[in-house]
Amino acid sequence: MAGGEPGHRSSAGDLDRRFAWASVTKLVTALAVLVAAEEGTVDLDQPAGPPGATVRHLLAHASGLGDDPAVPLAPPGTRRVYSNAGYEVLAGVVATGAGMAFEDYLDAAVLDPLGMVATRLEGSPAAGALGPVADLLRLAHELLAPTVVAPSTLADATRPAFADLAGVLPGFGGHSPNPWGLGPEIRGTKQPHWTGRDNSPATFGHFGRAGGFLWVDPGAGIACACLAGLDFGPWAAEAWPILSDAVLSEYRG
Repeated sequence: MAGGEPGHRSSAGDLDRRFAWASVTKLVTALAVLVAAEEGTVDLDQPAGPPGATVRHLLAHASGLGDDPAVPLAPPGTRRVYSNAGYEVLAGVVATGAGMAFEDYLDAAVLDPLGMVATRLEGSPAAGALGPVADLLRLAHELLAPTVVAPSTLADATRPAFADLAGVLPGFGGHSPNPWGLGPEIRGTKQPHWTGRDNSPATFGHFGRAGGFLWVDPGAGIACACLAGLDFGPWAAEAWPILSDAVLSEYRG
C-alpha cells in the first residue's frame, strides 16, 4: 500500500487531493450494507429489487437489473449483470431499515469510524463518493483487517457469490465465470483484467470510470490504490496491470 500510516510502503502524488471515486464508491456502499446486516437493520436474504431478488443478489450484481431499476434484463441468479441501479436500490433498503438518509448511515457506519473524514457521498451510492487517496488507503486497511464488520463477514463478502455466473466485466469484456463477491469484484482467472498477472485469483476490489482503483490481494497480504484526474480508458487497461505487477514484485523483493 502507499501512504503515510503504519503499513504503508510507498506513495506518489498528493495523497490529500480529493478525486471522484466513481464505481470505487461501491466498496464503501457495500461495506455499509454489511454493517447494516450485522446490526439487523437489513437481512442479506430479504427480498429487494426485482421479484425473486434479494439484498445478496443486488450486492453481487446477480439481481438481473441493469441500468433501469424497473426493467430487469435477466431473472435473479442467472447472469452477472453489472448494475448501478442495483446499488441505488440497496441504499434505499438500508435507508428504510435504518430510518435515516443513506448518506448519513454511510458516514456513521463506515466513513467516520475509519477516519475517512475527507470523503463524503455527494451523489449516487453506486458512484458518487469524492475523497483523497489517503482515505482510500484507510479503506484498504479495513479490507485487509476489518474493524467495522467481523472478519467472517468480510471473508464471506470477498468470496464468489453465485459463483458460476457469466457476465461482462465493464471495460474488459465477457467472462465465464465472472466471479463477484458481495460488493467487491473478484479476479479469479479473468484475462484480460485490470489487476496484474501476478495477482492471486483471490484478489478483490473495484475500479472506477474516473480513473481510480483499489485492489486487495489476501494471498500476498497487500493492497494497492490510486485515484486519477483522467477517466478510465485504454491507458488504464494497459497501465494498471503493469503497475500492479510492479507493486507485487517490489513488495515480495
